[in-house]
Amino acid sequence: MTLHPEKLACITGAAQSEVGRPSSRTALQLTADACLAAIADAGLEVSDIDGIACYPGKSAEGGGIAPVSPSEAAAVLGIDPKWILASAEGFSHMAPIFNAITAIACGLARHVVVFRSVAQATARMASRSSTLMSGSRSRVDGNNAWTVPFNALSPINTFALYAQAYFEKYGANEEQLGMIAVNNRRNAGHNENAVYRKPLSLEDYLASRVISTPLRLFDCDSHIDGSTAIVVSHKDAAKDLKNPPLHIESMGMAVGGLWVGRYEGDFTSMPAAHKCGEMLWSRTDLKPADMDCAQIYDGFSIHVWLWMEALGLVPPGEACRFVEGGQRIALDGDLPLNTGGGQLSGGRFHGYGHIHEATVQLWGRGGGRQVADAKTCIISNGGYGYGAMILRRD
Repeated sequence: MTLHPEKLACITGAAQSEVGRPSSRTALQLTADACLAAIADAGLEVSDIDGIACYPGKSAEGGGIAPVSPSEAAAVLGIDPKWILASAEGFSHMAPIFNAITAIACGLARHVVVFRSVAQATARMASRSSTLMSGSRSRVDGNNAWTVPFNALSPINTFALYAQAYFEKYGANEEQLGMIAVNNRRNAGHNENAVYRKPLSLEDYLASRVISTPLRLFDCDSHIDGSTAIVVSHKDAAKDLKNPPLHIESMGMAVGGLWVGRYEGDFTSMPAAHKCGEMLWSRTDLKPADMDCAQIYDGFSIHVWLWMEALGLVPPGEACRFVEGGQRIALDGDLPLNTGGGQLSGGRFHGYGHIHEATVQLWGRGGGRQVADAKTCIISNGGYGYGAMILRRD
């Protein structure tokens, strides 16, 4: 019998800093706030933490996308790590969690704090081009080098192609896509840390300006300043801690062509996300129908449909009809979706808001957005690298 390493690890604590557009606190302060709160939430002391990781480390490009390194965070927190990780490569923003699981399974660490910090709201106060191009640069590289020459200056231009192709192949429409944003905002109304909580109707969505056909303003996630942290522990070290351990039931990962500007398929699916889903389900006896809620990556609203189908939550071409009207994805629906508001209303934590929200639901901390008796949650992350996890509470 194969013992998957994730079976040896669990999540024991989680927390978020305040979220701002922008925040008055520095990125390092926000990181310390989240990490210290997550450690305390687990019932641990800073001295118990022997590992620290983040994605992607401190970015030399600026733009607020990765303003804090794990070395800086460790120094400020007073952590003396046996194991440390930061890498811009990997299977989406979940990569440091997967690596932490491996480190724990190999005996390199017992308790690892994993954080994701952003200061993009502050960066955009200085320059609206800070996330891609700046006046001091005459060239772009990486995946952007394949799109910017064609005046696709933002990922929205890329994923608008996916949305348009999906509309044409499956007969989807704007009203169906708009329910992702409307549902997210409805849930964000119960989340005090969400950046947008004012009610959003489908009429409001349809009246918003088109950014890149067919994607509109409310189809886009929101730049924020903030930090999210989780504590990943060995299951044997978690037995007597403060919270019931959240078991990492399974994980899936893949790297797709979008990472390097290569496009595959007919633009109605993300093939690497399907590979990620196949790996995820191959490592558990649970089935899609067993999921009590789902926290699905929503850098843009179309990501949600593509991920739902890649993970087998709905058949190909059926995500648009599953979300229509919003009843089936509501808090009391068949599959409560993005219960904290996601990135469209909660703010762009690059998927870590989804991970935090999964812990909120499974520990019963949701208040007005709590899914009744939630014990399983599926989480997906990324539109370039791809990662997914299933968390389970006994």
